[in-house]
Amino acid sequence: MTVTPEIITDRLILKPLRSEDAGQIQRVFPRWEIVRYLVASVPWPYPEGAAQHYVDNVALAASKEGTGWFWTLRRKEDAQTLIGVICLMKLPDNNRGFWLVPEWQGQGYMSEACEAVTEFWFESLDQPVLRAPKAVANTRSKNISSRSGMRLVGVDKRQYVAGELDSELWEITRDEWRKWKNASV
Repeated sequence: MTVTPEIITDRLILKPLRSEDAGQIQRVFPRWEIVRYLVASVPWPYPEGAAQHYVDNVALAASKEGTGWFWTLRRKEDAQTLIGVICLMKLPDNNRGFWLVPEWQGQGYMSEACEAVTEFWFESLDQPVLRAPKAVANTRSKNISSRSGMRLVGVDKRQYVAGELDSELWEITRDEWRKWKNASV
């Protein structure tokens, strides 16, 4: 079983998720701009205590089972403040998920985090392919996938917090990712 490591990027510290992070998540997460394109299993309106339940019973449970790796995103300039979460999961057609506080969106932080955890997925976990579903309307997430070498491989409808939406499945293989990474250096 591979433990979730701390990952340092140019501007971020990706710290393994801990039970103590739930309080910060509970404060910053319950915003429509964050939750609307997440899976429908996320309760909305987001009740008190939901973050603690998710961290302890979903995320950390998957980490212990070796089927999930979860990080908080923190800027190096303010390492005490959580600005988002990113995860990798061994689920069919759903290997990476993330959210970022709206005030920090559009500055490349999530692209930076995605590149770091994708490297972990392929190089440390030795996975052959990474797939990520997303709502068609979630253009920022689609742009991250497109810019990082992923390609669209399927369309369907899925249930999100915002309801049933058109959805896309994006994919990149380990070999494609390595070529993309070498080309982007």
